[in-house]
Amino acid sequence: MSAAFARLWAEIAPIGRDPGGGYLRYALSAPELVLRDWFRNQADRRDMMVTDDGNGNLFAWWGRQWGPGTVLTGSHFDSVPHGGGYDGPLGIVSAFLAVDRLRAAGVTPARPIAVAAFVEEEGGRFGVPCLGSRLLTGAIDPDTAAALCDTDGVSFGEALGARPAGALPALASRVGAVVELHIEQGRALAAPVGVASAIWPHGRWRLDFTGDGDHAGTTRMADRHDPMLTFAYTVLTANTEARLAGALATIARVSVQPNATNAIPSLVRGWLDARAADAATMDRLVETIVKRAVDRAAEDGTQVSVEPESASPEVAFDTALASRLSTLLGAAPILPTGAGHDAGVLSAHVPTAMLFVRNPTGISHSPAEHATDADCTAGVDALATVLRELSA
Repeated sequence: MSAAFARLWAEIAPIGRDPGGGYLRYALSAPELVLRDWFRNQADRRDMMVTDDGNGNLFAWWGRQWGPGTVLTGSHFDSVPHGGGYDGPLGIVSAFLAVDRLRAAGVTPARPIAVAAFVEEEGGRFGVPCLGSRLLTGAIDPDTAAALCDTDGVSFGEALGARPAGALPALASRVGAVVELHIEQGRALAAPVGVASAIWPHGRWRLDFTGDGDHAGTTRMADRHDPMLTFAYTVLTANTEARLAGALATIARVSVQPNATNAIPSLVRGWLDARAADAATMDRLVETIVKRAVDRAAEDGTQVSVEPESASPEVAFDTALASRLSTLLGAAPILPTGAGHDAGVLSAHVPTAMLFVRNPTGISHSPAEHATDADCTAGVDALATVLRELSA
């Protein structure tokens, strides 16, 4: 059985891989467009019609399109910069193989099954995570989404080739359940397959540190108003405060102007990613980081401005559904995650669950991300079992 997974996985493994072994599969970029064509070809092989919802999300249909009680599965193709290959695509490959399992067993679902490929889940190109599912559910305005730009100034609307269509009318009456399979992004899962209980609240904030650009070789240390110093202090503060709060804070993306070795910067722009077990803790964490940054800026003679870019509330997946799937899968462990997913956005509208496949390294968003073919095959089997139950 592992051979079937290995064969299909090998078809996409080279697409978008960088020399370091990671992936550059930004939303609607050339590699991701190749994967979208691969998706259509997989659907064709299985006589599944493919539709595009006008937001860049693709759906391959086994049964009536958006028929009552549709069971939605799948994930996303896009990656973070130089990320791992399993985060997202594993859910799509597994969904097609689960369909194969059910057909081989002679199953005819009573409810439609749709395999989805959501666009811009990572937010790596246009800055807003889960953009496709946010559009599908109406969580973001189409005009706002269309105007989002990448680092080259290309807007989402331009890359899409149209204005996004926005929310699907009566989504809740069309979709009976959502099940997203995903590699676990941590070390909590000992069994090959687990079930998600919740997603921590998380968000992204852009911090602009401004000061006086000047010559590195002629400006006395005492005369400098260097925003890099304020930025560096804020990075260390985020690390310290997150540890004290039992939360997570990361500043891993930064841009500098003029970005020259012999020039004191005039602008340092950084992005804060914050997550916690509850919204109150996350809010206090961000407030503390910002306050300390502002206080430090006063000492450095610089300024700080903060712009929220995205916020995702705490997601508690449907408890009854999670318990049902755990029992169905032989008492599979139930565990929370700090990572965001399209399933988290959809859970505000329809009953939603997630299946996790064991990650032996515990590493994600990195070339070291990995799952064995045997565990991935166990994930396919689990997904097939769940889809058979939910579509009956």
